[in-house]
Amino acid sequence: MIKLENIEKLYRTDTMETVALGNVNLEVEDGEFISIMGPSGSGKSTLLNIMGLLDVPSGGTVSLNGNPIESYRDRHLARVRNEQLGFIFQSFHLISDLSVVDNVEIPLLYRSGVSGSERRKMALEALDRVGLSSRVKHFPSQLSGGQQQRVAIARAIVGKPRILLADEPTGNLDSAMGDEIMGILHELHSEGTTIVMVTHDARMAEMTERIVRVFDGQLVAAQEVQYA
Repeated sequence: MIKLENIEKLYRTDTMETVALGNVNLEVEDGEFISIMGPSGSGKSTLLNIMGLLDVPSGGTVSLNGNPIESYRDRHLARVRNEQLGFIFQSFHLISDLSVVDNVEIPLLYRSGVSGSERRKMALEALDRVGLSSRVKHFPSQLSGGQQQRVAIARAIVGKPRILLADEPTGNLDSAMGDEIMGILHELHSEGTTIVMVTHDARMAEMTERIVRVFDGQLVAAQEVQYA
């Protein structure tokens, strides 16, 4: 489903060049649940952003469903991001002056052919999936951290993406809330969603099917995991 070939990512200034990723090769199969681990600054988030078409590599090829993304025009690329990919971030990125349901509707505002009533229906369904039907009119400041992350998940899945990309989705939560979030991700995975999750938490990584380890911008190991 996602294939990275010889991916490089360089950051240049007037005085120096930093290699964030170097010669990375990785393939994620349809329906897989993988985690990416590594120390801070190892390139995990950069790798996830490239896989999610949020960043462009300095070299190499990114393919989605067998199609190199270099062949996509900008409008097509934006549509692929909106319709096939969902994103969850550690810091939630909710808009504070919008209600919960309005936050969840945001990705659908950029999808043609979806009416206002359809957007609302889809947002309410997504919130029901994450157990927040009673909080739809609340604002982010009125929610706990775990509840805010569930809103972020509802926003990520409202458009029914095939691929979910999660950057430290449990990083700001205690262990109990983290387990709740992982339970939601497992349910989505069981329904066929492909999930790629960046995490520094070995316990959370052990709950996925495969762990990919990154160090200094290189993939250094991959480990198959058996989880219940």
